[in-house]
Amino acid sequence: MQVAVRELKARLSQLLARAQEGEIIEITSHKRPIARIIGVPSGLDPSLRALIGRGGLAWKGGKPRMKPPLKLVATGVPVSRLVLEDRG
Repeated sequence: MQVAVRELKARLSQLLARAQEGEIIEITSHKRPIARIIGVPSGLDPSLRALIGRGGLAWKGGKPRMKPPLKLVATGVPVSRLVLEDRG
């Protein structure tokens, strides 16, 4: 969401609440972006809050998207057999 500096001054509390809910607020001056407000969700571990606050981690409030699991291939030698052979 883009917000002009004037609107930011008038609605600061509302916009900060929206940022804390995960929305990124982009501040504009003369229709050019000059800053972003990114909220830090409440109820997080202090170290995660600090990381988000420094910009090292971003979270939009949703569930993390994980990569699909690797497909296992039925060919080859099982690891358990390799371990038993290695032990002698």
